[in-house]
Amino acid sequence: MDWKIELLAVPVSDIDRAKDFYVSIGFSADHDHRVSDEIRFVQLTPPGSACSIVLDSNFTEMPAGSVKGIQCVVADADAALAFLRERGVEAGPVDETPWGRFVYFSDPDGNGWALQQLVPYES
Repeated sequence: MDWKIELLAVPVSDIDRAKDFYVSIGFSADHDHRVSDEIRFVQLTPPGSACSIVLDSNFTEMPAGSVKGIQCVVADADAALAFLRERGVEAGPVDETPWGRFVYFSDPDGNGWALQQLVPYES
C-alpha cells in the first residue's frame, strides 16, 4: 500500500501576503476558494512537486510561522539561491554538508524551508 504525502498545512497570518510570496518564487496557485466568511482554501504547489501546501490561517492550531524544516530537492543549490535572491528573498549562503548542499529561507511569517541539492553518495 502506497502512502503519499499530498498536502502540508503552512500556518500564515495573512493569506494574500503568503500567496503573493509563494507565487513570486514559482509556486503554482492551484486553488483559491472561499468556503465561507471564515474559511479560505488556498493550495499552492512547488515547481515539479507532487506535494502541495495549503495556506493555513484557521485549519489547524499551529501558530503562523511555526513550521520549520519543509524540504524540497533542487538540481542546483547555487541557482536556487540566485533565483530566491533575485526575487528579494533573504536566503543563503549555500550550506555545504557531506549529505547535500542546502539553501535555507523563510516565508514572511517565518515558516522555514530548506532546498537540498543531493550529492553523490560515497561508501
